[in-house]
Amino acid sequence: MSMTDRLVLEQVTKKVSGRVILQDISFAVPQGSILAVLGPSGAGKSTLLSLLNRLEEPTAGTIYLDGKDIRTLDVFVLRRRVGMVFQRPTLFPGTVADNIAYGPSLRGEKPPLPVAEYLREVGLPAEFAARDTQSLSGGEEQRVALARALANDPEVLLLDEPTAALDKTAAHQVEELVTYSCRQRGLTAVWVTHDLKQAQRVSDRVVLIIGGRKIEEGPTPDFFYSPQTKAGRAFLAGHLTKVDTEVR
Repeated sequence: MSMTDRLVLEQVTKKVSGRVILQDISFAVPQGSILAVLGPSGAGKSTLLSLLNRLEEPTAGTIYLDGKDIRTLDVFVLRRRVGMVFQRPTLFPGTVADNIAYGPSLRGEKPPLPVAEYLREVGLPAEFAARDTQSLSGGEEQRVALARALANDPEVLLLDEPTAALDKTAAHQVEELVTYSCRQRGLTAVWVTHDLKQAQRVSDRVVLIIGGRKIEEGPTPDFFYSPQTKAGRAFLAGHLTKVDTEVR
């Protein structure tokens, strides 16, 4: 475990009703880097994100945040430090400002910055603060969800296909905003995506998961230009078969 590693997974396994979802997953995410998690549908990618802020618990293995087992941290403290943005944002009834301030309000606090600053960071005008969340478009909802996560002042951002439900224009805008916020704030990010071009654009490193197992890990250019495994090459070529996705 390096001093520069913000997140470390050691032999993490997740089983549900005897079925293996993830098996012996180990990797590290250096502080301030963006890790793309790739793999076919059903590979266990979203489950992996859920383990990182204890929406689910591993069956075996250990996850460390800054060298501390996350099971030793208060779960509310952990979820402040490790924020999450989902594919389909769930905004609470009320105004945009209410949503952005939600996390700090649970602690009896205000966001570190004015709501207008978070709106500016995600490319929305200050007057959006008074908008009812039910009046927002999909792209606007995802921007507000990002602003809400940032208002919690996280150290790590978990991103579960944050642009997959958006049209092409909105997806590109949200991708740029998320990447900009991560780089500007020095956030460590774990970004699950099915979009290989997106992974190339946004990430520093890649982990490929197939059938619940880590198949490859390494710097993004190395993975895309010289994958080291047959399964990795097949995945990139788009010829992954059902057999390849089974956990053996």
